[in-house]
Amino acid sequence: MTTQFPHIFQPLQLRHKTLRCRINFGAHTANMSLDGLPVDQHLGYYTERARGGAGMIVVEPVPAHRFTKLTRGNFRADDDSVIPYFRRITESVHEHGAVILQQIYHVGAHGDWDNSFSPNWSPSGLPSMHDSDGSHAMTESEIEEVIEGFGRAAYRAKQAGYDGCELMAAYNAVIEQFWSPYCNRRDDRWGGSFENRMRFSTAVLERIRKYCGDDFIIGMAISVDPTRPDVLSLDDQVEIAAWHDARGLYDYVTVGSGSYFEFTRIIPTFVYEEKMGPPYAEAIKRAVKHIRVQAESHIRTPENANYVIASGQADMVSIVRGQIADPHLVNKAREGRPEDIRPCISCNQMCWGRRSRDYWISCLVNPSSGREYLWGGDRFTPAERPRSILVVGGGPAGLEAARVAASRGHKVTLAEASDRLGGQFRLAGMQPRRAQILDLIGWYETQLQKLQVAVKLNTYMEPDEVKAFGADAVVIATGSLPAGTGYQRALPQESLPGADKPNVWSVEDVMSRTARPGKRVLLLDDTGNWRGVGTAWHLAEQGHEVTLLTPDAAVGRELVRTSADGPARQRLRRLGVRFLTESAVTEWHGDGATVLDLLSGETRRMEFDALVLATTNVAEDSLARTLVDSGIELHAVGDCVSPRHAPAAIYEGRKLGLEL
Repeated sequence: MTTQFPHIFQPLQLRHKTLRCRINFGAHTANMSLDGLPVDQHLGYYTERARGGAGMIVVEPVPAHRFTKLTRGNFRADDDSVIPYFRRITESVHEHGAVILQQIYHVGAHGDWDNSFSPNWSPSGLPSMHDSDGSHAMTESEIEEVIEGFGRAAYRAKQAGYDGCELMAAYNAVIEQFWSPYCNRRDDRWGGSFENRMRFSTAVLERIRKYCGDDFIIGMAISVDPTRPDVLSLDDQVEIAAWHDARGLYDYVTVGSGSYFEFTRIIPTFVYEEKMGPPYAEAIKRAVKHIRVQAESHIRTPENANYVIASGQADMVSIVRGQIADPHLVNKAREGRPEDIRPCISCNQMCWGRRSRDYWISCLVNPSSGREYLWGGDRFTPAERPRSILVVGGGPAGLEAARVAASRGHKVTLAEASDRLGGQFRLAGMQPRRAQILDLIGWYETQLQKLQVAVKLNTYMEPDEVKAFGADAVVIATGSLPAGTGYQRALPQESLPGADKPNVWSVEDVMSRTARPGKRVLLLDDTGNWRGVGTAWHLAEQGHEVTLLTPDAAVGRELVRTSADGPARQRLRRLGVRFLTESAVTEWHGDGATVLDLLSGETRRMEFDALVLATTNVAEDSLARTLVDSGIELHAVGDCVSPRHAPAAIYEGRKLGLEL
């Protein structure tokens, strides 16, 4: 065992179980069930993290009651048919040495009628923070029904082989709603005084202990949101944890950040600082005597985790996105190979970004996530016949194709036209607070070096040179280029009049520092993602007066799915960026633009020194088209096939690398 991270590899006693390390894979909704049953996709997903070394795995929540569904992929509530399916998962996880728990949840007022087809039950009938629905204030008999639902769900988990359960009080779920004087306005024995507000959680915990016995871990997940006065404060949570601790009601508490009232801090993107949860966990840890304290929220790396444990902020940590990105994070840290850990870039594009659209989750940097049952985990089977592979293009698609092909034993050469790897992905990493992308590119460079991939920079490959190279197979990953037309989806015109003038730039020009825009910049954002938003942020930090124009109703439309749109708009506003929403540009005059209000149809001329275009790129497929009838075994991946986001490029690179 490495001494590089000594604190995270100290075993930890948790009731009747001993965790082999202090890094856990915490609860999150993977949304992979079919008809409410955990099938092969779930089995592969959790098994891979157990194989990768996690100390404890907390499987995503099962509803405590049929009226509390949040996603299409939720497990069946109050149904014993899930037991044999869960038992396959628990047995597999145990086989690989990890402890496994089941989270149980009830979100009270914040359920989803479109999934449950039932009213949301809550302590006092307050509105949902997920949509415009109200909720139903529970009667005494309905409170008892929910308490029994928690108990039955926990007993079902024990029958399925789980070592315990974790109750979700976090983010203002129903347990916290009973705790909170803001949410709990009852005047009976379930509300009012502090002791009365603790009655619901006490009843739930006692019911679970009664049904499941002493050899059963019980945890509680809570969160702290200091941005809102209408949720429990850190002091409140400290008092509540100490109250439960004094009565021995549960074994550990998980402490995160955010709430349904301010969603962006629940799964914080790179906009926020790292280690958001540990300061809150530290306050809880000082107040309790018996329970173990787990910290979560933006703890990305073994270095982060080791610091949290060593400094006494928590007894253990949950790293979720980091182990989605690399399920073998723990083992690589244990073996002294932190440089081999594929880094999470805190983008939320394919984890929370897919879950928020009610798909099963995956990962931008690791497309094996969610596909373990199809691709054999996050490990590669050696090729039956090693071959010579030429990869042309060192962006994300080319990097991944080269890495996977070399991992399988092929002899790989990667030719990149520029002097650095990464392509346009590197330019994205140069936007404010996005340097984690550069870390990922650095990881690729390290892996290619270890795999003895021959990387040739400043090597522009002509068709004759590709033919002369004599590779058994050629992978074209030449990416895409700015269209330069100023085409806007809101307008029928093929190109923007004036787009060919000299003071019109692309976001690539700006981020590569080849553009020299003047003081007043109009950024036309037709994509609604980080290409426009991040470039506007960069320009504003450089002292430019930026106006961001978009056809959408709000800046950062595509960022909504990652919960980064609000924080991004706040940063832009603080930097003085002006927003023109539901607008388009009908002409660029060289010294200004004619701006169309898409709602009223009115136009006005506005003065600017430069126009920056954040529009959809076009495929750079000239090499692929030239070679298509050459007789070479030819493959194309990434933007040169169709310009899209980085997840598509890395997915196609991985898929092809596995097939070569």
